[in-house]
Amino acid sequence: MDARVQLFDLKTKYQFQTTPGVDRYNMPLYDVQPYSGQTTDYSGPIGMYPVYQGFIMPCYINGIQVPLQTQKHSFENIWPNIVQNLGVVGVGNGTQGPYTLQFPIIGPTAPQNPPFNGFIRGHIDISGIISTGVNVDPPVITSADAVSGAIANMPVTSVDSAVFITTIGTDGSNVVVQDSGQFLEGNVNYGLLMQPGNAPFGNLPLPNPGSGDTYSTTSNTINYFTGLANVMFPVVIPEGQDINAQCFYFESGLPRGILYYDNVITLRSPPDIQYLVELDAYLSPAAFLNTGAAIQFGYMAEYIARGAARKLLSDTGDIEQFQFYEPLFREQETLVWKRSQRTFTSTRTETIYSQGFGGQGNGFNNQGGSGTL
Repeated sequence: MDARVQLFDLKTKYQFQTTPGVDRYNMPLYDVQPYSGQTTDYSGPIGMYPVYQGFIMPCYINGIQVPLQTQKHSFENIWPNIVQNLGVVGVGNGTQGPYTLQFPIIGPTAPQNPPFNGFIRGHIDISGIISTGVNVDPPVITSADAVSGAIANMPVTSVDSAVFITTIGTDGSNVVVQDSGQFLEGNVNYGLLMQPGNAPFGNLPLPNPGSGDTYSTTSNTINYFTGLANVMFPVVIPEGQDINAQCFYFESGLPRGILYYDNVITLRSPPDIQYLVELDAYLSPAAFLNTGAAIQFGYMAEYIARGAARKLLSDTGDIEQFQFYEPLFREQETLVWKRSQRTFTSTRTETIYSQGFGGQGNGFNNQGGSGTL
């Protein structure tokens, strides 16, 4: 079904609970669906596909309406990502490591209860989740072998790192280690560090520190709540050479704004506890396309049938028949739209002179700002 047909019948609500300290959440994906009647063959026609066509206002966090923005620069003008240059966090000793580094901006003990202040975490977008073939978001790694493959096979363009450790190698080259957006099984507050590389698949796992694990709670990870990093550099670091760090520090709290950009929901402030987030959305009806009960609403039947015929004719290059069918397809599309148009037009469009429902005004619970995009 065409994404341009955002019907009132497909309008729904997306809700999720936040995770303390996590500021970014991908649009959810459908699980891979098997062919009709199959229970074991998951090579069916529907793979991991976005559940929703997009998000719109109104948006609520714990029942409080908050603004939704889609322009990154406007959002970050209010909540800027300020890079914290932490200076020297370690000194080279003439080896690759391992090095134990303490970021001084937060304490060495992980809090059990709020506030969960810490570092913004690296993030993998939905293209990266799809590339793993496993609908687990964020990716959680279970073994050293899987780690090596997971980091090297993740598209470089899907990784948005947020913690950086920098120094200089013996040949004077710039050495950078950063977080990968992937996490350690058993403690998802440990982010896996990596050596960044060129697109498309240039990122590399860090060397084995000699303890038998490429990654563990004591090797090649960063604890986002304690600021403790364990690093095995890919090259030798000269004795006496400074090792520096950069990160994005946050103070957690009740989120008061939402950015939807690149299929990612970003919350500011990052949550200190679990909060219920609710957004209006348009459903992508892919889940209905692999069974005999595929047509969710009967009035769409002819529209879907003519759309399928239109697709077949265009793929086979039968332009004459395609041109014959096109007016009939457009007629059905107009009829399908009619039901939604009647519903949408029954509600008055708000203006700067109207007070909205119940005389509540145009702000968000009188907290200022209309949130108009």
